[in-house]
Amino acid sequence: MKKVVNVLTITGIMFIGAIQSTYAQEVATATKGFRQELKQRFIEGGPGFMGIVLVALILGLAIAIERIIYLNMSTTNTKKLVKNVDEALSDGGIEAAKEVCRNTKGPVASIFYQGLERADEGLDAAEKSVVGYGGVQMGLLEKNISWISLFIALAPMLGFMGTVIGMIGAFDAIAVANDISPAVVAGGIKVALLTTVFGLVVAIILQIFYNYIISKVDSIVNDMEDASITLIDLLAKYKK
Repeated sequence: MKKVVNVLTITGIMFIGAIQSTYAQEVATATKGFRQELKQRFIEGGPGFMGIVLVALILGLAIAIERIIYLNMSTTNTKKLVKNVDEALSDGGIEAAKEVCRNTKGPVASIFYQGLERADEGLDAAEKSVVGYGGVQMGLLEKNISWISLFIALAPMLGFMGTVIGMIGAFDAIAVANDISPAVVAGGIKVALLTTVFGLVVAIILQIFYNYIISKVDSIVNDMEDASITLIDLLAKYKK
């Protein structure tokens, strides 16, 4: 009985291994086939416009990734910062609160520091400093985002331009051959469709990153505005 069980176990293990090996080979073949198909379609679309669309994708992704990293590093736990600043004001005064802001990364801490720097001049001066420096920080958060929107608009426009050029080539082929058979116009129409598809795909990919970045910027700006109001309240309480 034990021998039968052992044989069945070994057979099952071999069967599972064969299935896994077959599945891995199919995945590798599919991946290889997809890459070859993508490369072939890219070449068929023409290196001119397809190359420009690819450059737009690479530059757009580079800027988007840089912005995402910067925005994630700029995100601050605002509630914790406000609590620490409040405690520092109560225990050590303005200088202690400024030290807390110096040791905290992010635009909210920078705005707090600027407000605390002008706290001795009065609440109005501190509020103006916070508002002014908040605009500076907002500009840093939105830096280079306009380039992403440019590439989003440029990619499909380049695709459509390739479409027009492909259709012109198709009509030129018809004029030369003096025939409207599918074989004559197929090449030009294929180029037209491929450039359009790649341009739209690039625009869709960059649009997703763009929307995420915009939502992240809006979230940080809202935190900055709320924290600025809270800072003025803390300074008013400290003055009293």
